[in-house]
Amino acid sequence: MALVLSENFRALFYAPFYAAHAIGAYAAEGVDVVMRASPDPAATARALREGEADLMWGGPLRVILSRADNPGSDLVGFCDVVRRDPFFVIGREPRPDFSLPDLIHLRLATVSEVPTPWLCLQDDLRRAGVDPAALSLATGRGMAENATALRRGEVDAVQIFQPFVEELIGTGQGHVWYAQASRGPTAYTMLIARRAVLERRRDEFLAVTRAMHRALRWFAATPAADIARALVEFFPDVATPVFAAAIDRYRALQLWCTDPRPNREGFDRLHAAMRSGGALHRDIPFEDCIETGLADIVLSGDSARG
Repeated sequence: MALVLSENFRALFYAPFYAAHAIGAYAAEGVDVVMRASPDPAATARALREGEADLMWGGPLRVILSRADNPGSDLVGFCDVVRRDPFFVIGREPRPDFSLPDLIHLRLATVSEVPTPWLCLQDDLRRAGVDPAALSLATGRGMAENATALRRGEVDAVQIFQPFVEELIGTGQGHVWYAQASRGPTAYTMLIARRAVLERRRDEFLAVTRAMHRALRWFAATPAADIARALVEFFPDVATPVFAAAIDRYRALQLWCTDPRPNREGFDRLHAAMRSGGALHRDIPFEDCIETGLADIVLSGDSARG
């Protein structure tokens, strides 16, 4: 029986997940995985909890919150893919000497689609000595709307991800002020399942982890333009040069994992941002939310093969 993988939502920074399908990584590891689209991240997590999907990709934030709300929750992250924050602060004018306190005097449009980008940015601001409440924020609009607002001069800066970044840079209407990935490891996106399902179908989940490791190695070694062409079915509206430039920029920021083992440092940074932003009111242990055993087996097998 095939494993049903629920897609979180369509985003370019999830490219390695699509690559696993495009290059046949699952078939190569002997596991049948069917990807199913989801209307939104909340629906993705709900489908997993209700048994409509066997695994999903998404933010560890949802695993942490699930555990905080219900100590008996058995959601667990087990295969890391996006190890740094994919969002940027893009401004209307060049600011080569930009620092986060500069935002106090400007109007910033923030991400409304998902909570993690702002939670992480507000934590960066606090660490830079800035009270996020002091900022003039434009909230409630989607990233496409915010990109348009920046072009029109209605805001000074926007918080967005790729390919909006390359599109704004390419027309000279946007400039990178801050790459949130530059803060270092922050657990961002991994494969997630219920522990009961993972244990019941452990051999298949081990094959899935091997397949993602295969996809990550292919992704790291393949020219960006070739990746863009291989994934065109998933992003038919993104021009190949824009797609390739986005991949190269993300690579320079070390956005993607080189292996699937979940990283405690990244988890701790996300956890701290959730605490500082008020999304989390008690500590949730790494071990309650993360399973490293499958990735350890995959990596030890690679080591044994030399």
